[in-house]
Amino acid sequence: MGVRIPPLAPEGMEVVQIPMKIDVEPISPVQRKVRVELPADTVNEEFVRAYESLSQRTKIKGFRPGKAPHSVLKRLYGDEVRGQVLQRLVERSLGEVMRERGLQVVSRPEVEANDFEEGKAFTFSALLQVKPEVDVKNYLGQEVERVKLSVEEAQIESALRHLQETRAHLEPVEDRDNVERGDFVAIDFVGSVDGKTFPGGKGENYYVEVGGGNAFPQFEEALIGLKKNGEHTISVAYPEDYFNRELAGKAAVFSVIVREIKRKILPPLDDEFAKDHGECASLEELKQKICVRLENEVQAIQESSLKEQILTRLIEAHPFEVPPAMVDHQVRYLMERNQSRLANQGAASSRSGTSVEQMRKEIEPQALRQVKATLLIEKIASLEKIEISDKEIQEKVEEVARSVGEKGATIREIYRREDAREDLRSQMVFDRTLVFLLEHAKVKEMAPPIDAKEKKS
Repeated sequence: MGVRIPPLAPEGMEVVQIPMKIDVEPISPVQRKVRVELPADTVNEEFVRAYESLSQRTKIKGFRPGKAPHSVLKRLYGDEVRGQVLQRLVERSLGEVMRERGLQVVSRPEVEANDFEEGKAFTFSALLQVKPEVDVKNYLGQEVERVKLSVEEAQIESALRHLQETRAHLEPVEDRDNVERGDFVAIDFVGSVDGKTFPGGKGENYYVEVGGGNAFPQFEEALIGLKKNGEHTISVAYPEDYFNRELAGKAAVFSVIVREIKRKILPPLDDEFAKDHGECASLEELKQKICVRLENEVQAIQESSLKEQILTRLIEAHPFEVPPAMVDHQVRYLMERNQSRLANQGAASSRSGTSVEQMRKEIEPQALRQVKATLLIEKIASLEKIEISDKEIQEKVEEVARSVGEKGATIREIYRREDAREDLRSQMVFDRTLVFLLEHAKVKEMAPPIDAKEKKS
């Protein structure tokens, strides 16, 4: 759960030593106001370089390349050059301030500049968000609780039935022409509200498992009893809190034609099933294989819970202010990841009626927690000298590339970029540090809650 931290310096900022006067004023633990005064000579030198470069790159009628006078260039391109010089001086001087004062900047600077003219001294101020100084204490020996969990026979049977369901096939229903619960039906439909169609309200050869819960429940129920190839009209009333605001609290009318009715055929659970679908010699061996997988999943869940408890203890014990820019960056990352996940699933978001601001408000607590956890773990990793070598980075890249098959070349190309490799390094340091903290934690074994035992039985 590492956080994608913005670059320590604004992108493209150079770190070059230049003569200037600097004043850094702490505004808060995560803000600094930097005031910079650049002498006239420094400003002039930058203008000279800018005009010399422009002269070499620009063709001006009546002058050979590089021979156009300064006055002509200034008349034609003065405003453009002025803006470029201003930006370059601000970036170079802030880069030097950050290097000299050891500021770990996590945001673009908010710059306020005085009048900027060629031949005159230049002063400006910049408001910067910086990483806070985090003082971590007593991080070893955290007390955490592990609930004793075991894999029950009912869980193995449930997993086996799920595997059986994934290997099922559909067969046309020949002995009836009306829809029953549990059928898979292919339908054509057109929906309307107050006589007008709406987005997503039309489909052809659209498969629905009647009673499967993948479509709106009232719509699925209305399909029961419809005859194949008949034209039908059904009504659906959407609740006030329905996620699609265009349909919430409204009644829709659907014209429906049932094109096909199919039933699901499950393969028998026997030794042949185990050989064909579980790569096992017998059904009993398949059950053992499932049991081992479930035990590994339980162990992973327990370990994840212990790590989350450690992070919670650390965050509660170390209150500190967090740069808003880091939280905002993490919010945007989480939102983009969620949208990408939904797109990959090919599913319409159940949050389509939620505004961007509402989503941000809901995600912000998670983002804030992740930023705090990252800063704390980063500090602990520094104290404990926990590092990830370049060799380990490359090994991880190869592992990921092999796991995605044909897309491996794309993965390798992505991680040729230095920023991607550093993101991966940060995540691996985060993970390794959490493992270190778990190894040094005091783990108390707890019996499962009574209601959990009852659910198992």
